Amino acid sequence: MAQAKKSFPQQKSELHARNLHRSRYDFPQLIKSCPELAPFVSPNKYNDLSVDFSDPHAVKMLNKALLKHFYGIQYWDIPPNFLCPPIPGRADYIHYLADLLSANNKGQIPTGNAVQVLDIGVGANCIYPIIGHRSYGWKFVGSDIHSASVKSAQFIVEANPNLRKGIQIRLQKTASNIFNGVIKSSDRFDLTMCNPPFHASQDEANATATQKLRKLGKPVDRTKVVLNFGGQKNELWCDGGEERFVCQMVQESIQFAKQCLWFSTLVSKKTTLPVLLNALAKSGAVDVKTIKMTQGQKESRFVAWSFLDSTQQQAWKNARWTSA
Repeated sequence: MAQAKKSFPQQKSELHARNLHRSRYDFPQLIKSCPELAPFVSPNKYNDLSVDFSDPHAVKMLNKALLKHFYGIQYWDIPPNFLCPPIPGRADYIHYLADLLSANNKGQIPTGNAVQVLDIGVGANCIYPIIGHRSYGWKFVGSDIHSASVKSAQFIVEANPNLRKGIQIRLQKTASNIFNGVIKSSDRFDLTMCNPPFHASQDEANATATQKLRKLGKPVDRTKVVLNFGGQKNELWCDGGEERFVCQMVQESIQFAKQCLWFSTLVSKKTTLPVLLNALAKSGAVDVKTIKMTQGQKESRFVAWSFLDSTQQQAWKNARWTSA
């Protein structure tokens, strides 16, 4: 018997106004676009259609349906156990970055392939370049240290004609580097973006996964933790965790200060924010912004910084974008 039905808002008002995923999932329409989703959809305890978000296969198929329905992606798949991120939150980062660029363009969002974006840690899923290119026509470079991720992302791009001219994937050959070895001397990026590994160890990542499963009301076997959104080591944790990673990103960004208009990174942990801002204060960055985002009960943020002053930012825009 279904439990008393909860009242859920039809619009997720906390998401960005341009986010295509503000409405609750319309599973009949998603199944129409992607029939493979059907076996994973069933009434939940409130008698609403849903998927089991603790099941990695269901999460992956939902992503496939969302990408097909909203972004026209006919082929999308990832290898087993690789990160399969929730798409609404990923879309929010893209849309807030578009707002950031509009501030340099008289309130108008620059679109088309004149806008160049670097995604650090593109992953096997290639989600950010897909959403950014299909939403705004921006041209992306996605980098990753994992050869299997690079191969998967390249395959997704080649398999979808509407992505081929807009996305390039590069292997970061030195795992300890972030920008070095990826940004070429001829590159000019309007944006860089990153969702850094925020755990310091596998144990920490597993503890977070266990907590999520408990919130979903699922039994937990401590000897075999299943990550419902998947994830490889480099996608989920690194030595020193998020704090060390973003501080290194700041240091490396100094070298490419004149080749990028805006650097940015998501910051998952509140405790990382003051450390990052302190590093930026010492770096010579002249423009630093912290943009808050909310997805459901989760509050997140990204920090953006530029080494170009307002006059230099205007000159950058005039040289690269169509005038507003």
